[in-house]
Amino acid sequence: MEREPNEKYRAPALDKGLDILELLSEQSDGLTRAEIVKAMGRGPSEIYRMLERLVARGYVARLSGGDRYALSIKLFVLANRHPAWRRLVATAQPMMDQFASETRQSCHLVIPDISAAVVIAQSSPMDSWEFRVRVGARLDLVGSGSGQTLLAFQDSTNFADLLATWSAGHMAEDALRLREEMEQVRSRGYRIAPSRQLIGVTDVSAPILNIDGQATAVITCAYIGRPAPAVLPSIEEVIRNLCEVAQRLSVQ
Repeated sequence: MEREPNEKYRAPALDKGLDILELLSEQSDGLTRAEIVKAMGRGPSEIYRMLERLVARGYVARLSGGDRYALSIKLFVLANRHPAWRRLVATAQPMMDQFASETRQSCHLVIPDISAAVVIAQSSPMDSWEFRVRVGARLDLVGSGSGQTLLAFQDSTNFADLLATWSAGHMAEDALRLREEMEQVRSRGYRIAPSRQLIGVTDVSAPILNIDGQATAVITCAYIGRPAPAVLPSIEEVIRNLCEVAQRLSVQ
């Protein structure tokens, strides 16, 4: 690893951790512990301890197989967490308010946070009845429509890492079913399915994409029907409106 020529202050443990992160950042398929030890020229025991701490803190993930390590998306999330999300909320809120007004349905905006999805903005119609998700709420990445949409629109490496983490506590057929569902969502361009949290609610989620086609955020409408004589836009109109908002917020 390259060192600055005239280091005045040194923190060996911190340097070691940063060296591992920098090394893994150059490896698209990750490295085994033995390969990391060889590349860094350090003892196996000290690398093992540092790797375990990086895994425990979520900066490094074990890939399927157990002894291959790769960067997680935590550094990406940390680097982009506050300024970017504030700008996103400032841009998205007027569009979300217009969506809520036109469709008479609520919507919320979520971003990824390691293995969860976090609600960062919400809008409800000016109506007698409304449904809302609390800003700041953490949603399960696999157990919510927003989380599944975030998962579906990731590159193959991020998707495989997140799926491997989730699969560790589930049966193989569950992981296979989830992979198939995510492929269908990606092919369709949005997700629609009955809510896993509330009976009678249909979740419609559309991804907000970066220039590489990965979801950096998701906008979700928890669609609720009304009995006659209430007149509401159809769910097809809601899907079209929601996808238009997501497209306008995506990086073209």
